[in-house]
Amino acid sequence: MTTNDYRRMSPLRIFLRYFKNHRKLFAVDVLCAVGIAAIDLSFPLVTRKALYDLLPNRLYETFFAIMVAVAVSYLLRSVLNYIVTYYGHTFGIRVEADIRADLFRHMQELSFDYYDSNRTGKLMARLTSDLFELTELAHHGPEDLLTSVLTICGALYVMGSIRWELALVVAMTIPVFLVVVMLLRKRMARASAKAKETTGHINQEIESSLSGVRTAKAFANEAVEEARFMAANQVYKTSKRDFHKAMGMFHSSVEFFLCSLNAIVIGVGGYYVMRGEMDYRDLLTFSLYISSFVNPMRKLSNFSEMFANGFAGLNRFVEVMRTEPTVQDKPDAKPLGHARGEIRVDHVSFAYDGDLAVLHDVSLDVTPGETIAIVGPSGGGKSTLCQLIPRFYDVSSGSISIDGADIRDLTQKSIHENIGIVQQDVFLFADTIYENIRYGKPDATMEQVVEAAKRAEIYEDILAMPDGFQTYVGERGTLLSGGQKQRIAIARIFLKNPPILILDEATSALDSVTEARIQRAFDNLSVGRTTLIIAHRLSTIRSANRIVSVADGVIAECGTHEELLKTDGIYAQLYKTQNALALEAVQRV
Repeated sequence: MTTNDYRRMSPLRIFLRYFKNHRKLFAVDVLCAVGIAAIDLSFPLVTRKALYDLLPNRLYETFFAIMVAVAVSYLLRSVLNYIVTYYGHTFGIRVEADIRADLFRHMQELSFDYYDSNRTGKLMARLTSDLFELTELAHHGPEDLLTSVLTICGALYVMGSIRWELALVVAMTIPVFLVVVMLLRKRMARASAKAKETTGHINQEIESSLSGVRTAKAFANEAVEEARFMAANQVYKTSKRDFHKAMGMFHSSVEFFLCSLNAIVIGVGGYYVMRGEMDYRDLLTFSLYISSFVNPMRKLSNFSEMFANGFAGLNRFVEVMRTEPTVQDKPDAKPLGHARGEIRVDHVSFAYDGDLAVLHDVSLDVTPGETIAIVGPSGGGKSTLCQLIPRFYDVSSGSISIDGADIRDLTQKSIHENIGIVQQDVFLFADTIYENIRYGKPDATMEQVVEAAKRAEIYEDILAMPDGFQTYVGERGTLLSGGQKQRIAIARIFLKNPPILILDEATSALDSVTEARIQRAFDNLSVGRTTLIIAHRLSTIRSANRIVSVADGVIAECGTHEELLKTDGIYAQLYKTQNALALEAVQRV
């Protein structure tokens, strides 16, 4: 379904659509549940028959034969109950898994700005805890609702055939019960939604603390983190207080109502017995049917609780699914194909969230195969400019084109396939070195991975590790050095082999010797490719065809290394400052 489908349809209809792929399991579950209800309804009738006909007429053989049949029916009921429990939960889990898969797929489509404003812990809650109750709702919800209605209607029908006045008294209690349940369910639903929101906040705090555990240790701030955790844990202890109060009120009210029903039936039925208008055996049968009546009523009350919990998570799921990616392909967007590498930035301005202006009327033409170095003070807009070229964000005004085509007219996938990016903040997956390198080309062979590792100057390091390419890198690559992580990220790009490269401080974590080796590899890789290099270390960009200085969101100057030194502008000042610092460091040694 599309985002518009999720906006157009109600949460309940969306939920029921997920039953479609598993309707056979659902049918088996419901049919077995109906079989259980039929067996439960038959026992009071058998008891009444025995009390009225079999025992008074001394039909003992028939009586014991019927009792054996009852025992067999209860054995069958146990088998049906096993099927309902096992296959019903299997059905519920499959529905939950389908919902989670669609949610994850949609999250993959959301733009960078969505993740800028939503923390990981909150999104994790949407994918995990928010959906847990949906398994129970998918399994027990329709089953309990259907069987409860059938059982209640069947019990009322039989009771009506015995004594319609007493059956009418029982039937009159149902609307009262439903009104009480609906009023309390609404309160419980609001409390459940609030509890889930609070739990999502707690997950954010825990995720943040665990992610920053190394920083906490480095600053000896374990006590600070423990205090933050204890505060979050204290919030958790009270996060469901309102929900539990609402649930307690709900259950106590339901139990009072159902228990009172027995007293009402015995009282009214006893009155008819005293007047000689009803046989005590019919009253006993009525009492048995009240048990059959009360159990489905209790199921209906449990369904209301389950519905409140499940739909609180379902509504949060629907909320995400109704969120449109801010960067979307046009309906007639075309694939880029293999790019030549011509880039044109035409009077581009950009502001985050529409009000935080970063770039102002920036224009830049890059010819195929040209290497452009982008330098300037921090916060000037260098990285933002390079994030606009792959269309991670859309420009506020102006346009960016690749090979003469506006990137808004191209598919995002084809743009990303033609651009390789190495960032300063390297992300490695919690997997092996082999899988992390192969991420640049998922169908790559071992030979191709090895060649990429050699070109990235990481091959010898890998061979020195205990498990070689199968070495586990840890969470975000924590078991590797900064330089090793950087070179693995660079190996990904060698493997991807794109026509356009964006190197955002790609060698910042390397020592001088390794940096020189990697720089040679980059020089070789850049031949015939368009390369944009963001660099603070100016010694790495001397071979660039042009150097662009970006400051305060505008291009301040553009030229070769020699040309910019003569103008004595931003680049010249940065270059002189770095040379002075390097000379000072040498003198200290």
